[in-house]
Amino acid sequence: MKTVCIGNLPSDATEQEVTDLFAAYGRVHGLRLTRDVFSGLCRGFGFVKMEGHEARAAIGGLNGLELRGRRLKVSEERPPTARGGRRR
Repeated sequence: MKTVCIGNLPSDATEQEVTDLFAAYGRVHGLRLTRDVFSGLCRGFGFVKMEGHEARAAIGGLNGLELRGRRLKVSEERPPTARGGRRR
């Protein structure tokens, strides 16, 4: 299972709309759009879980796609890196 990161989404993007985009490439196992706490609008990015080969096909097909005047940035989620801390 791979997690795909979607960036540059329009603020009025809906879960159903994004699911439909990715469903053309395979089964969507999970979807999470980040939303503003106060307005409820999409903050411009989200995450989709798909099988590996389907996720790679979706990345290739959707990266750069224009959605309501915004070019989507679709890529595989990178593992978190160690953040700075106290130096010793």
